[in-house]
Amino acid sequence: MRFAIVGCGFVADLYMKTLCAHPRLEVVGATDRDPERAARFGSFHGVATYPSLDALLADPKVDIVLNLTNPVSHFDVTRASLEAGKHVYSEKPLGLELAQAQHVTELAERRGLRLSSAPCSLLGETAQTVWKALRDERVGRVYLAYAEQDEGLVHRMPYRHWLSPSGVPWPYQDEFETGCTIEHAGYYLTWLPAFFGPARRVTAFSSCQVRDKGPGLPPEASAPDFSVAAIEFASGVVCRLTCSVIANHDHSLRIFGEAGILRTNDCWHYGSPVTIQRRFNIRRRAVVSPWKSRIPPVRKWDPPFHYRGAQQMDFCRGVAELADSLEENRPCRLSARYSLHVNELVLAISGAGAGISKEITSTFDPIEPMPWASPA
Repeated sequence: MRFAIVGCGFVADLYMKTLCAHPRLEVVGATDRDPERAARFGSFHGVATYPSLDALLADPKVDIVLNLTNPVSHFDVTRASLEAGKHVYSEKPLGLELAQAQHVTELAERRGLRLSSAPCSLLGETAQTVWKALRDERVGRVYLAYAEQDEGLVHRMPYRHWLSPSGVPWPYQDEFETGCTIEHAGYYLTWLPAFFGPARRVTAFSSCQVRDKGPGLPPEASAPDFSVAAIEFASGVVCRLTCSVIANHDHSLRIFGEAGILRTNDCWHYGSPVTIQRRFNIRRRAVVSPWKSRIPPVRKWDPPFHYRGAQQMDFCRGVAELADSLEENRPCRLSARYSLHVNELVLAISGAGAGISKEITSTFDPIEPMPWASPA
């Protein structure tokens, strides 16, 4: 299956790094609004470049558009790609407004096209191991989950010196102006609805605690750098999700059940161990064992690539899932409706301000686990 990249920025190098894990995918070209950046990307990766988005969309060899533009451009690029008859895999989110995400979802459905969105970490070995443990009722009935997506004091880090392999600077202005919730909440919000069913309600609060994050970043442009939400799922499970670029780095997930606690420490690492702590009774008291037992992963994380950095993820796995769903004529696990649902949750939390309680209107069909994470 052939795809082309729109947006040759920082994250595009991460996709190209992981492409080797998916020999059925072929990149046929790339384009960027900055011709010099596109030329540098093409030269570095040995990829052909298009002079414009229109030229890329006019190429009949392109089956899938991989939309890696900055967040404010996601909607326009995805809409144009769908109108040109291309399937689309977009970086998060589908749109910075719910109406935008709804529009491209409905457009894809009307055109009979597939639309999917990052992040794809639900398809990773860690998430699939957690999910199988839940299906196997390893901790019994689940009541509550705590998910953390804290990155540390990013504005105090040397972010202006962070470069991708092809030499593209980390897009700090986009990150700070879009906000950590929109940028990062999706990593766990793509796991939790798959585990517990559609979300029904969100009660949330968000705030910008550090308005002046550095030279060239006007305080009035700063998005929330902290958010906390209680999410009620259709199954009755409630999750507390916290996002910040202030609190110390913490990507942990704890799921509290009648018989124990499931835990993993990093949703950005497909090889993060999954552990269980058992509950038992002593003298009529419910006690949690201090000992953690490791749950064997459903599949070993052993990628044919390596890159430096906090994230150890297969970025191209979502593109491969979309391509496989087309070739196998089956629903895509990260479908347009699922991506819309995650998008709605993220926007509700990021835009909560002084506090809201909001009914979630979107829903989705149940998702199948990866075949290697299901019983034989």
